[in-house]
Amino acid sequence: MFLDEAKIHVISGKGGDGIVHFRREKYVPRGGPDGGDGGRGGDVILEVDPRRNTLTAFRRRRLVRAKDGARGGGGNRTGASAEDVVLRVPPGTIVRDAESGDLLGDLVEAGQRLTLARGGRGGRGNARFATASNQAPRLAERGEPGEQRHVLLELRLLADVGIVGVPNAGKSTLLSAVTNARPKIADYPFTTLEPNLGVAELDDDHTIVLADIPGLIEGAHSGAGLGTRFLRHIQRTRVLIHLIDGMGEDPIADYSQVNAELALFDQRLAEVPQIVAINKIDLPEVEQRLPELRAAFKRLDIDPLAISAVARSNLRQLLYAAIETLQQPAEIAQEPELPVYRPEPDPSAFVIEREPDASWRIRGKAIERAAAMTYWEYDEAVVRFQRMLERLGIDQALRDAGIEPGDTVRVDEYELEWRD
Repeated sequence: MFLDEAKIHVISGKGGDGIVHFRREKYVPRGGPDGGDGGRGGDVILEVDPRRNTLTAFRRRRLVRAKDGARGGGGNRTGASAEDVVLRVPPGTIVRDAESGDLLGDLVEAGQRLTLARGGRGGRGNARFATASNQAPRLAERGEPGEQRHVLLELRLLADVGIVGVPNAGKSTLLSAVTNARPKIADYPFTTLEPNLGVAELDDDHTIVLADIPGLIEGAHSGAGLGTRFLRHIQRTRVLIHLIDGMGEDPIADYSQVNAELALFDQRLAEVPQIVAINKIDLPEVEQRLPELRAAFKRLDIDPLAISAVARSNLRQLLYAAIETLQQPAEIAQEPELPVYRPEPDPSAFVIEREPDASWRIRGKAIERAAAMTYWEYDEAVVRFQRMLERLGIDQALRDAGIEPGDTVRVDEYELEWRD
């Protein structure tokens, strides 16, 4: 089955650790601090590659992790930054946060990029903490942790014209007849289990991209027949070729059903210009009932074209009608779905919780990041962390909550003992 969406877990690289190091040279007994900074962790990035047309590669790669930055060195040497991980996706990829559902990006242009997770910055070495009053600091930072998130990728094909209709109306046959696409074709419903894309070149000046969408059945808007998997692919099209099965029991009912499913899925789809074409006129039965079908559609104020995808009859007329419609000013502006940007919470905000074992838990982006970047084995680094507790107001908040000397305080994976 065609995988037109995939969920992946991305983790950017941690920044490299800065180091505590002092210059050591012959005849220089007290060399100054020269601990270098760590390198930057790698980002995880999506990039549009027009040569790709599916998301199937992400079936085998659900976890994507960038490398960490390298540790700093003595002599003020900065650690190497890690390479970014670039994931290539086809044009038309929609990117959402899998947990919140927020739209992160709509990737349509070749080379367009979206950073999913930024690598952590490298920690500073002790050379960066030297001051006039502290010329030999035993203080450095560990690298900043990377980011991680679950991301949902969803593919919507980019086509000028979408071909819609009930199952077995001949959509795949039409696409193969007018383009170089080679979809699977057979005489039974639901032959097409994935959208197909093809390019039709009518002459030097006219080229259009067509998408064959699997047959729509009643309830497709709510997922019946895998409808929602494929309806999304025609949300970008500007013209629809509505293919009518001339052999169908009730072509008018089929026409109404398909339009109802389009409208129920997305009201804008019901307003996209349509070219109605009755297919299979090469069959004597269809040729005989053609006047009856034309009269029935005329009552709906529709003048359908009569074609045969198998015999390739009137196909150029159909394509030129599509091009003419494409060139007309759009009466209905299809508003592109725009990213949803929500205000980021204050990184300095924190929450203090009482745990079942009577210990205290501090939660907050800034303080958890500071804990992860602290060298707990160096007293100066611990003092610096304590000053951050005071600066963020956590120290006073713990006192107001009733903390006592000897109580355990946890920040992320770190466990501390409270002392006045």
